[in-house]
Amino acid sequence: MHRLFLSSWLLLAPLAASAQDAALRFQEQAARATNADERGRAELSLAQTFASEDLPVSALVAYARIVSAGPQHPAYLQALEGLVDMQERLNEQNLVPNLLDKAYTPEARDTWTKLPREVLARVNYQLGTIHHRRGRLEEARALLEAVPADSRVYARSRYLLGVVLADPKFPGRPGEAQSLDAAALAAFQAARDAKGNQLGLDEVKQLALLGLGRLHYGRHEYPQSITAYEAVPRYGRFWDQALFENGFARFQDEDFGGALGSLQALHAPQFEGAFQPESWILKATVYYYSCLFDEVKTTLAAYEAIYEPMAKQLEPFTRDEDPLSAYNLVSAENRRLPRPVYLWIHGNERIQDVMRMVAQVDTERRRISERAAWRGTGLVQEAVSGLEEVRATLTQIGGRIAHSRLLEAAQNLRTFADQAEIIRVQTALDEKDLLLAGVDQKALLKTQSIYRPKMPGAAWNYWKFEGEFWRDEIGYYQYTLKRGCPAKQQ
Repeated sequence: MHRLFLSSWLLLAPLAASAQDAALRFQEQAARATNADERGRAELSLAQTFASEDLPVSALVAYARIVSAGPQHPAYLQALEGLVDMQERLNEQNLVPNLLDKAYTPEARDTWTKLPREVLARVNYQLGTIHHRRGRLEEARALLEAVPADSRVYARSRYLLGVVLADPKFPGRPGEAQSLDAAALAAFQAARDAKGNQLGLDEVKQLALLGLGRLHYGRHEYPQSITAYEAVPRYGRFWDQALFENGFARFQDEDFGGALGSLQALHAPQFEGAFQPESWILKATVYYYSCLFDEVKTTLAAYEAIYEPMAKQLEPFTRDEDPLSAYNLVSAENRRLPRPVYLWIHGNERIQDVMRMVAQVDTERRRISERAAWRGTGLVQEAVSGLEEVRATLTQIGGRIAHSRLLEAAQNLRTFADQAEIIRVQTALDEKDLLLAGVDQKALLKTQSIYRPKMPGAAWNYWKFEGEFWRDEIGYYQYTLKRGCPAKQQ
């Protein structure tokens, strides 16, 4: 909430005919003021005027200047509240958490307790995100646990708390794994159970299901992991990730047909352009454990046809360490990158946040420069200069993230190419062993029959897959497999 004090208006200027005139007056007053209180009130009023004029990034910059001045600034708490409001209004994930972290000094902490309850909750959540991002897990836990249940960021804080507690690097693991896992489970469940006016609740609930699936998987509780992954809404934002991870869970649960079913959905045309190299390695692994060596070779050939050219195409971009070049590479449609890699990086949440903010900065810079009442004034120079600094910072952040993702993609392709080669060599060795043992694998496979998979219930129907992907069938595939491994001698 923004607080405009009548005394501030009376002291600083006569009632302005418009907000645009008021902004000019406040900027001039702040520049000329010799009294700290007078200057502070003018700076606050200018930030509030930017916010009321639908210039949220400009308001964010103005509020940030006050917060950076420290608790001695007369408008410190009001500016902190305004900064948090602009973060929510913009859904900004990179600048404000860093600004709050810098302001989070021992001197400031006591002052922050005077903030309204909801504002303090959002501050703690933002600080929790940046502490988690930087690996300061115990501090992140304390901040996230301080968010009360009636806050609008409660569901988000519970989900992130679960992620923090489940992190293998959390202090106390593995000795305290049981209690930490129980606390993480409770946090994910609280995020799922949250109701009311929660920010991004549908998305948080999907993320909590992924969190539950990963937690159970790490505990080797594969049936519970599968249940969580399969509860992620079909065609939701995180469905493809759930399908992929569910393939691993079903494989570990020795449901090889179910694992292949999840991967079959992931390789449907609806997910064309997805960057999922590991899914093909998992598919080859499933076939390998079933001794279906021809299928192993076919799968590895498909992997190589898709991803070997990508690896070569990516190589030049991993050598350029300039953040701006990396950001420009992924911020708009770029045919120089392999499309799946481009989409994978472009769709990253933090990259999306940077691009959205850069677009907002450009819009505000144009609007401020084009306002006739402001043209040629110190207000334009000051506001545009602040926006340009924000833009430069954002592109640096975006560039570092983009370059990191480029390196990650290239490293993943090298790693999975090595794994593919290991599977290929091991397959050849096993084929040789069967041949030397006199096992006729083709004859062995001919003796086996393939039956329909077990039906989940009376309301389900069975349809044989014949190469066409129907929208209402994707996600429900189940393979039945023969087994090419000879029976072990007792």
